[in-house]
Amino acid sequence: MQRVKKSRTENFYDRIADVHNFALKLNGYRRSVAKYLRSLNLGIDENSLVLDAGSGTGIVALGFQSAGFKPRKMIALDLSRNSLKVARDQFKKDKKTNARNISPVQGNVLSLPFSDNSFDLVLSCGVLEYVPLDAGLAEMARVLKHGAKLVFIPVKPSLVGSMLEILYKFKTHPLSEVRNTAQRYFKIVGSHEFPFTEPISWSKRVFLLEKI
Repeated sequence: MQRVKKSRTENFYDRIADVHNFALKLNGYRRSVAKYLRSLNLGIDENSLVLDAGSGTGIVALGFQSAGFKPRKMIALDLSRNSLKVARDQFKKDKKTNARNISPVQGNVLSLPFSDNSFDLVLSCGVLEYVPLDAGLAEMARVLKHGAKLVFIPVKPSLVGSMLEILYKFKTHPLSEVRNTAQRYFKIVGSHEFPFTEPISWSKRVFLLEKI
C-alpha cells in the first residue's frame, strides 16, 4: 500500500509536538481554558458527544476535563500523529482525566470523518488559522447538532500573534472576518477576553457560537 505523503502542516507538528506541548503547559493554557469553560452552561451530560477539532497535544481537551465535564465520549482529532501520541500519553497519566472516554483520531478539520449533526459540543483552538475560515467553520457546523455550541479560540491580531504566525507558519484571521464568517453558520452568544495576567490572553480570545 502506498503511503500518503504528509502535508507540510502535519510534518511540521510531528517534528515539534513535544516542544509545542511543553510551551503550552508552561504558559498555563490548560488552567485558563478550564476556568473559562467552568463559567459556561454548555448542557453537557453523560449522553453527550464532544469533539476537540485540531486538538494538538490535548491541552484544550485536558482543560475540558479539568473543568469537570463528563460526556459519554470525547474525540480528540488532529492532523499530526505525533501530537496525538503526546496527547494520548497525557490523557493516560492525568488523574483528572478518564482516558478511556477520550478517543484520539487522526484527521483533517476540513473533512471531519463524522456524520452530520453528531456532536453536542465542538472545541477548537488555534487550528483554523491554517485553513480557509469559511470552510473550517462550515465543517464544524455540519457535525454539530442544531442549537449545539462551538467554543472557538482563534489567534487574535497582536504582537504575540504576529510572532506566532512566523514561528508556526499560519495566518491570523482578522476578528471582523471571524465575526462575519461565523454568523453565516452560528449565532454569536458570547465572547471572552482572557485576563492579561494569563499568557493565553496575549495571543487568543474566545467566541462562543451556537449552531443555527
